[in-house]
Amino acid sequence: MAEQEMEFIDEDGNRLDGRKRDELRETSMEVDVLENAEGSARVETGNTRVVASVFGPQELHPKHLQEPDRAVIKMRYNMAPFSVDDRMRPGPNRRAKEIGLVSKKALAPAVDLHEFPNAGIDISMEIIESDGGTRVTGINAASLALADAGIPMEGLVSACAAGVVDDTVVLDVDGPEDKHGNADIPIATVNGGEEVTLLQMDGDIPPGTVEEAVQLAETGCENLHRMQREALTEDTE
Repeated sequence: MAEQEMEFIDEDGNRLDGRKRDELRETSMEVDVLENAEGSARVETGNTRVVASVFGPQELHPKHLQEPDRAVIKMRYNMAPFSVDDRMRPGPNRRAKEIGLVSKKALAPAVDLHEFPNAGIDISMEIIESDGGTRVTGINAASLALADAGIPMEGLVSACAAGVVDDTVVLDVDGPEDKHGNADIPIATVNGGEEVTLLQMDGDIPPGTVEEAVQLAETGCENLHRMQREALTEDTE
């Protein structure tokens, strides 16, 4: 007897975790969580948990990597061995390097790098637990950590992903939806929408659905931007 295919959207439009198609997972944010970093933040989106830290700006070594007119961002994205069901092999891999590069490119346009010539800014994103959306959650945490470190910025970078599950466009794809869905589109924006600094597409999405997914992800970025500002305000108070 053939195994029945799991349905991720029920007849009432509810997802497996009870969310509507346009709802974010429960999200919490906190800054200044690490004593020895210039800036740090923790962001939890559903069961995905990320801690980001910032060190610098400081003189960049080796010196041949220095840029005389701006700082250089060095990004580290790492998934802890216990962050997924199948224990990961410790150390960097190709996927981690790719996500680190993408995250750096998403954050860099918002950072005033020209304030710190010949300097380096080290950003680390440590994935403590993974249940989908580690890339965007890491960007949200890293942006908060940069602000917590007092790095001059044009604005906060907020990131979110929309995807297609059971032929339905949904916001903030979780682990099971990411694994069994058709595709997802992660985006990042500055100040909730002034500028798009990341736009990717993983998987196959019908052309008529792309715009709907991007608009939904942009709405998610707006909401996450408000949460980021609230987290910084609470820390200041």
